[in-house]
Amino acid sequence: MSEPDVSERWARREDLALLTDYYQLTMMGGYWKSGRKDLRACFNYTFRELPPHNGFAITAGLEPLLDQIENLRFSERDLEYLDSLNAFDPGFLEYLRDFRPTCSIEAVPEGTLVFPHEPILQVEGPLIEAQLLETVILNTLNYQTLIATKAARIRLACGDDQLVEFGLRRAQGPDGGLSGSRAAYIGGADSTSNVLAGKIFGIPVRGTHAHSWVMSFGDELEAFRAYAACYPDPILLVDTYDTLTSGLPNAVKVFQELRAAGRTPRAAVRLDSGDLARLSKAAYRMFTEAGFPDPLIVASNELDEDLIADLKRQGAPINSWGVGTHLITSSDHPALGGIYKLVAVQEEEGGPWRPRIKLSSNPLKMTDPGRKRLVRFYDEAGHPLADIIRLYDEPPDCIEPGQPAAPIPFAERQDLSFLRAVWDASRGEELLQPVMREGRRVGERVPLTDIRERARAQVAALPEEVRRLRNPEIYAVGLSPRLAAEKMKMIRQAPGVLAAGPATSAPEEQAGAL
Repeated sequence: MSEPDVSERWARREDLALLTDYYQLTMMGGYWKSGRKDLRACFNYTFRELPPHNGFAITAGLEPLLDQIENLRFSERDLEYLDSLNAFDPGFLEYLRDFRPTCSIEAVPEGTLVFPHEPILQVEGPLIEAQLLETVILNTLNYQTLIATKAARIRLACGDDQLVEFGLRRAQGPDGGLSGSRAAYIGGADSTSNVLAGKIFGIPVRGTHAHSWVMSFGDELEAFRAYAACYPDPILLVDTYDTLTSGLPNAVKVFQELRAAGRTPRAAVRLDSGDLARLSKAAYRMFTEAGFPDPLIVASNELDEDLIADLKRQGAPINSWGVGTHLITSSDHPALGGIYKLVAVQEEEGGPWRPRIKLSSNPLKMTDPGRKRLVRFYDEAGHPLADIIRLYDEPPDCIEPGQPAAPIPFAERQDLSFLRAVWDASRGEELLQPVMREGRRVGERVPLTDIRERARAQVAALPEEVRRLRNPEIYAVGLSPRLAAEKMKMIRQAPGVLAAGPATSAPEEQAGAL
């Protein structure tokens, strides 16, 4: 049997067990040696802050993450390399030889709107295994969520125009290019220039030609004629020499010649430099005066959502946007600060789960303790109003039309707008869903087109104020009373924290102190 090609191996996410941080392996070795490897643990993946000016994020990367976890194996070459480091007990390496995932995972479905501090993914399983998953979860979800979110903002600026992701040549390496193309498609791109992404994920591929095509011919008109002879629907790049006096007049001439020859492609040009507003207006005028009433005018050249929105405010008749660098790198905020933290342990099989909390002098870095659920509230028209993070064993939130949701008088991270949103809700939805049980997927693989459609529908349902490209309204997220009380109790009981106060106050009093 022949060796699978790189695209197949990438799609299956195989041979990636060592794509992790060294300290994950040293902790695993320590858990194994100290007899703690089978301690049950629960970890949450979340993020602390949205990128600047964002009102929301779109979670992405779950499907490839599940592939990687399901296929996680340590090969003989992996074990030989680890042995060469002279750091690990031979018995631990033997444990890794037989390693197979057994964790269970709940996650917010890919393509869902998410907000800071929310548990987007919850892992339960042996401590030694759940620890290993930290790096791969952060590496996969942080980047793809970031790019899907950036693409959604660009889509908001584009409106109904075509959006082509052009970022491969500026991406952070091959995997950044592939993952970025996938995430951009989820967030709202219609197509990609990345042919391998088209092959692996089924994303439509698009492209025109470069300046080198024109420069390789004796003159521009000859180059345009040759390109139009090669393809049924040519898009001509018109700024190699002079857009107004050469590129556009030559493009108009070629499309007139095609029409005279009985061919009827849509007149189409790409602008890649200069004043895009002025040049696009000139292109539209020249083509319409020549009898082409609906020209395709593609714009590229360091575009982002702000420049696109500004060009549209200027009335630029551009109807297709090629966005590369600023999309694939999320250049204004190139990393999402996702975190993966231990939130509970089960010290004996079948015993109670004990919450854990990370404290910090920076409140933003404190974690919310315990296994959790995430509930989203909607109004009667299906618009999301607010989210509540609650403990796993709290009873389901039952909201009947005309009846207020349970008030949250002491919950952290809320204000009057949050209370009103919950009271006005007509229904609630559990967002964390089982996606893996004992190391195996739950349910069928979700098609990428379905994930993309979920993201599109959820962004469209958001209030316009939350979708604003600048100074968006903050979406309301709060803690349930029990979770807020548990968090306050753990803060007060921590050594050196609020030492002057009582350590065993009533839950209502503890939560109220927030």
